[in-house]
Amino acid sequence: MRIAELERRTGVSRHTLRYYEKTGLLQEVGRRQNNYRDYPDQAVARVAMVRQLKSLGFSLKEIRQVLDALRADRIDCAEGAVLMAEKRQAVEQRIAELRQVSDLLAREQARLEASAARQLAEGRCTRAPG
Repeated sequence: MRIAELERRTGVSRHTLRYYEKTGLLQEVGRRQNNYRDYPDQAVARVAMVRQLKSLGFSLKEIRQVLDALRADRIDCAEGAVLMAEKRQAVEQRIAELRQVSDLLAREQARLEASAARQLAEGRCTRAPG
C-alpha cells in the first residue's frame, strides 16, 4: 500500500510515517519500480503498536527494541519484564501526581464556589455558581 493509504488507515501523518521508517520502527517497507514506498499490510499493526506503546510512556528507542525483538523472534522475557516494571512504576507515579493535581483543583473549585455563594448572598454577584 502507498503512504497515503497507510496514513488514512492509521491516522498518522506521512511525515511521521517517514520518520518511523527512517528510525527503524517501520523496516518492512519496499519500493515500487517508480520508487514509491510500498507498505505491507502488517505496517498498520506496527504503527498501531508504536502509538500504543508511545501512549504508555515508551520512548522511540524502547519501542524499536521491542519491535526488533519481535522481528527476530527473540524476546528476552526477563529483560522485557524489567522494562514493563519500570514503565508501570512510571505510570503509577504519574497517576499519583495527577491525583494530587485533581485534589488541588477540587479544593480550589470548592473555595471559589463558596466565595461566589457569599458574594451572591451579599448581593455583590448576579450569577449563581455552576
